[in-house]
Amino acid sequence: MNGVAGALSADAVAGAVYAAVRHCATHLRPDVLAAMQTARADETQARALSVLDCLLENAHIGQADGVPICQDTGTCWVRLEIGEELSVPGNILSRVNDAVARAYTDSRLRMSVLADALLDRTNTGDNTPAFAEVAFRPGRGATLHVLLKGGGSDNASRVVMLAPGAGWEGVRQVVLDCVHEKAANACPPLIVGVGVGATFDKVAGLAKHALLREVGSPAASPQAAAREAELLAAVNATGIGPAALGGNATALAVHLETAPCHIAALPVAVNMGCSAMRSASIDLVSWETGLPVANPTANLAYTPVEEGGNR
Repeated sequence: MNGVAGALSADAVAGAVYAAVRHCATHLRPDVLAAMQTARADETQARALSVLDCLLENAHIGQADGVPICQDTGTCWVRLEIGEELSVPGNILSRVNDAVARAYTDSRLRMSVLADALLDRTNTGDNTPAFAEVAFRPGRGATLHVLLKGGGSDNASRVVMLAPGAGWEGVRQVVLDCVHEKAANACPPLIVGVGVGATFDKVAGLAKHALLREVGSPAASPQAAAREAELLAAVNATGIGPAALGGNATALAVHLETAPCHIAALPVAVNMGCSAMRSASIDLVSWETGLPVANPTANLAYTPVEEGGNR
């Protein structure tokens, strides 16, 4: 790594954040693209086919022309996972903010962050502050996660504190109620992140972290994976469909993350991820040494379809 051995370079972190923001704004995540192409191949309803064609064409244009794939370029959520054996510069979060501001300004992305939610709703002008967190883990590795999150999908999300007796059926109902009431406003087809456990303030983080997982990769626990499959089938059985115009693919995936909790609690959070799912994960150690990064520059192939045809 650059600098002192065992030290994480603030310049490298800032450079990775800058590159990730600019990339995410114009690129649909490759796994989401693949899932959307599969959904398109499996769709049977004409309006849903038309919507999915538009979304796939939009993803192609975004990458080909270097323009945002959604006009809502979102708030910037950043998570740094840093090995305990690495030293970390004290100004790392301010450098993250600087990188986000430069990326949004240089890419001419829409600025969507206000100075204060209640007391001063003036635009900060550079899409900062970023909503950043740092987590420590064993070893010398370091990973950066960047997620650009639009307002519509977060507005369609919720936290519910259930009584423990509600059990799985209660959790399931929270997810389905949220989908029935809010999915249409979250730009489906969705990635649905579900968190169960922890505390009131932490369960929403579980649901948001679930959105980072690759679509098509089930939870590590077979029990949790079975619950994910059950939820996905139930969500798609609603028939809400792409753009809420009806169809088979209301969601491309449901990802469930669980955690310990208090004996008297059953916290549940649902965080909707919209059809423009924009995130990247970067191995910062490889980034510093010039090796390939963990994500996110897959080639995007788009083949236009004749009206009424199948991709």
